[in-house]
Amino acid sequence: MEAYELTLKTNRFLIQDGTLTEKQKDHILCQLLAARSTPEEAERFYRGVRCPGNRDREGRRMYPECFIPPYNQGKKVKTLMNQTPKTQLFSSNLYELEILRLLCVLGPGLPEAEELKNRTLERLKTTCFGFQDDGVGECFDTALVVLRFLAAAAPEEEAWIQGRLDNFNRHYGEKKRPWFCLWYYWLCLSELPFERVRPQVDAYKDVMLNWLENKSMVMHSEHDATVHPMLMHMLRDNVCRYPEYAYIKDRRPYVREKDGRLYFDMRC
Repeated sequence: MEAYELTLKTNRFLIQDGTLTEKQKDHILCQLLAARSTPEEAERFYRGVRCPGNRDREGRRMYPECFIPPYNQGKKVKTLMNQTPKTQLFSSNLYELEILRLLCVLGPGLPEAEELKNRTLERLKTTCFGFQDDGVGECFDTALVVLRFLAAAAPEEEAWIQGRLDNFNRHYGEKKRPWFCLWYYWLCLSELPFERVRPQVDAYKDVMLNWLENKSMVMHSEHDATVHPMLMHMLRDNVCRYPEYAYIKDRRPYVREKDGRLYFDMRC
């Protein structure tokens, strides 16, 4: 299985309460590490995006260096939410950061993963979307992927993580945006310590509760079956951290036979 496809599949499995055996973890780690890019692949990619040596005029290393998408006539990888990026900046950083994040989650302290992680953290500090105030175009979306990566790869970087949270909240309302980025932000919140992000979760608590209590999701297509259960789990994982809703922590969404839609049971 191609490395990024494996990364998406594993992410969705874990978000939906899946548990991996040590053998499965080792298998995934081996496959992901085998996907590291060669210098030749990197140089070809940088030529394609007109960024020789991965340095722009300001010295920023805007594109991946460790995991670079395979050459496929410009086709872009999709996000966990099935969003298709418009730019190679978003798509290629998404590819690297999601793979590397999973390496950090499944192989904490693994020397090969640590080396790749540290190199990438250093790179991200040179970028606008990774380290600065940036709500322009798909740099805004890419900043969210950086946020999720940091939560797993560098949780001790509290100021950096807070900067990415602030970046979202400064720029989200500047224009009408597709729902993908808000859902991805909520996923990030669900994976960060509650004491750190409670103000951000509080801002959306009523909206999340309304989804769980009063709404359902269609399950008509492969997209629906792939994304909607994950979204329900993500909502649950945010709300269940409030003491009054702790009872839903181990509940899972279900498909009602009568209408084939996905629901969540919030009854005490």
